[in-house]
Amino acid sequence: MSEILGVVGLGTMGQGIAEVAARAGYRVIVLDRDESFVQRGLSAIKKSLARSVEKGRITQEEMDQALGRLVPGKGWADLGQADIVIEAVFEDMAVKKEVLRELGKYVSTGALLGSNTSALSITEMASAVPNPGRFIGIHFFNPVPIMKLVEIVKGKATDARTVERAFDFAGKLGKEAVLVAESPGFIVNRILCPMMNEAAYLVYEDVASAEDVDKAMKLGANHPIGPLALADLVGIDVLYSIMQTLEKNLGPKYKPCPLLEQMVNEGRLGRKTGRGFFQY
Repeated sequence: MSEILGVVGLGTMGQGIAEVAARAGYRVIVLDRDESFVQRGLSAIKKSLARSVEKGRITQEEMDQALGRLVPGKGWADLGQADIVIEAVFEDMAVKKEVLRELGKYVSTGALLGSNTSALSITEMASAVPNPGRFIGIHFFNPVPIMKLVEIVKGKATDARTVERAFDFAGKLGKEAVLVAESPGFIVNRILCPMMNEAAYLVYEDVASAEDVDKAMKLGANHPIGPLALADLVGIDVLYSIMQTLEKNLGPKYKPCPLLEQMVNEGRLGRKTGRGFFQY
């Protein structure tokens, strides 16, 4: 019998995690706060798999098998049979703690609990989890089906066996994992988000247009994608939230660019809304 993965939160990241796990042979129970969110997420996964078929990455048979492993959950109790549960809900500590408290009531005591947080404290989140030794950060990168890296983030209470299980899980998904001692932003976002934030400041201060900022970094630093196009891909709201976390924990040099807050307030969140620094 194949292992069972539970994914809570079927936004962009939750969709990607569910997709790669289903492709890897896991039975995946997906859960969100509303049935319509689940159905929308499943539809997006189906489209993503269809694109993979079109590009020759997988066969139609593999797509059909993966879709057959995706199971819409009806409530928290459905996750009681899961071997691993990952929360991928909104990047807000209070929201994540609330979800983890609910999970603690229903998930098996032997299940591995993970968070896909991109910057928040695993140790603080673990305070909401019964037996926090089984809780760990499992941070995927967008787009999950393409990006190979997973950051395994060890909180103060995380035990060695949990670390081993998280690395094993990442390996079964075909990912490469790195171990990170808990620190705001972990590795990648600690380096990458300030770069995107600084690029936003260049636009905010009328130093250069978004187009020219990205052109300069692609041609001058040989980056495959400009920092502002990358911000649009990540999500302006996600970038803004991460910068707030970095500023709170590491000091004022990480202050979010005011333009990011303005864009969030205007609903210009990047690719997912059709407009960010660029139009989509």
